[in-house]
Amino acid sequence: MAAVNRVFAAQLAGLVVLGPDGESLGRVRDVVISMSIVRQQPRVLGLVIELLTRRRIFVPILRITAIEPHAITLNTGTVSLTRFSQRPGEVLVLGQVLDTRVRVDDPELPELAAVDSTVVDLGLEQNRARDWMVNRVAVRSYRRLRRNSLHVVSWQNVHGLTPSGLAMPDQGVAQLLHQFEGRKPIEVADAVRDLPAKRRVEVINALDDERLADILQELSEDEQTELLLTLPTDRAVAVLEEMDPDDAADLLGVLNPTLAEKLLTRMDPEDSDPVRRLLSHSPDTAGGLMTTNPVTMNPDTTVAEALARVRDPDLTPALASLAFVVRSPTATPTGRYLGCVHLQRLLREPPAELVGGLLDNEMPTLSPGQSLTSVTRYFAAYNLVCGPVIDAEGHLLGAVSVDDLLDHLLPTDWRASDDPEMAS
Repeated sequence: MAAVNRVFAAQLAGLVVLGPDGESLGRVRDVVISMSIVRQQPRVLGLVIELLTRRRIFVPILRITAIEPHAITLNTGTVSLTRFSQRPGEVLVLGQVLDTRVRVDDPELPELAAVDSTVVDLGLEQNRARDWMVNRVAVRSYRRLRRNSLHVVSWQNVHGLTPSGLAMPDQGVAQLLHQFEGRKPIEVADAVRDLPAKRRVEVINALDDERLADILQELSEDEQTELLLTLPTDRAVAVLEEMDPDDAADLLGVLNPTLAEKLLTRMDPEDSDPVRRLLSHSPDTAGGLMTTNPVTMNPDTTVAEALARVRDPDLTPALASLAFVVRSPTATPTGRYLGCVHLQRLLREPPAELVGGLLDNEMPTLSPGQSLTSVTRYFAAYNLVCGPVIDAEGHLLGAVSVDDLLDHLLPTDWRASDDPEMAS
């Protein structure tokens, strides 16, 4: 298939990036262009590529040998694995330029001269010197009582695409959010982390509470704190209520105690009570590590009902691996803990069988005060990915999963680590 020398930037998003031998290296996540204070035609510097390990790196435009409709091919399989970091004078097309308000001064489109327009895309073209330049701008105009219309105009006729223009407040994020649709929270978290501070704030203000909560849970505690403090109090409370109790407790645990108590007081008691219980434990104990929402059920639950519960897409694979059987109430702290049923056992039994007859009541349990080291040994000794936390009276308080354990064993900045071994 013939390579192209003219393309719109948004068309590159998500394209597979191939090495010279056809091996897949990752996908395009953004286009980096130059933009100076002095008005001059922006030049394409390169692409931000997300590797298969989710690390985002920069690939210079000169390393690209072909841009095709379904893939981009590099002239080398050797690329720098250094995490992408934006430099002065560099601008992200998808992350920063789209949704910028501009004015158009095009003699052929006089109707745009007196109205604001919004940048929808940038047209890139390779010139005779084989440099890629921004030569066209797709804009959408907003005129009262008229249908919004899309126009593609020459770069020279657009005013406002400058560093100061991009720094203006209240820039829209519609095009940027469109790039996030269908992507996992951890992928969006990686993208948000790489945005300039201004755009990060604009993005989180535009996300709904549930989506923002999912994304915050994939950021480091420092990043979570920074973003939460930019939110109005009512919005911060709403987002905390959407977070898993253990993640909300971890975040509140690193805030100023006065602020943390203010937020807890404003939360719905149904959401704040489990968070308060978690905060009563040291963060490096089983009680501090656990989630208060494991899979719990009564002994008269059928296998079919139990399997329906563990199919919940919101459950992690670790939490779905065990169903905990208790006397009523089944909400933590539950009635008396009876035992657990392994997912593999549920898959082997008839649908009408009751879980009360399938109990593994010999599996050791954790107490809330057990140390991080003790919990680690527990998982290693019994080859488990999830374990119940039981109080002295035999009530189920929650469950520790291996992903919660790893979160506390790894360095605090592991999500944004530049260590190639960590990224892989």
